Amino acid sequence: METFGVSSTVGRLLGIIYMNRQAMTLDELAAKTGMSKTRMSQVMRQMISLNIAEKEFVKGSRKEYYNVESDYVQTFISLFTTSWKEVITRNMALERRLRDKLSAIEEDMEQHASAEILKKHQMMEKELDDWTNYYNWIDRLVDFFEAGEIFQYVPIHPYSKEAKKDDI
Repeated sequence: METFGVSSTVGRLLGIIYMNRQAMTLDELAAKTGMSKTRMSQVMRQMISLNIAEKEFVKGSRKEYYNVESDYVQTFISLFTTSWKEVITRNMALERRLRDKLSAIEEDMEQHASAEILKKHQMMEKELDDWTNYYNWIDRLVDFFEAGEIFQYVPIHPYSKEAKKDDI
């Protein structure tokens, strides 16, 4: 779970609900983990925002039940894409702020800047361009996963030693 930037508690709840093979309430999760119902609610909200859990209606019960994605590949894609979307959003916002600051510096410099300062300014602009290209590439990679295009190049097939040899 740490690989995806989420807590081990998310992993524990994912495993508990998955192995339970049916939706569970916050009370049941709290009892299984020894944590508070409040903490279970926080973690379930996080899991829902990661697209790896959802509320499920259980006929005859007024309690809220939660279930998790049972497809390992879809869980991977959800965690991977959600984590990278957050990184992209944060870093592109920072990039915009840095560009604004560079523009302000450029206006302040006008004709009075030394060659050294102009060179540093150009290097910083180039670095931001490279940064933007990098995060745009990651954004396209996220789209590639979300659209399922990844499966055209890396299909899901049952594991066997023969299949592994064919891949080489």
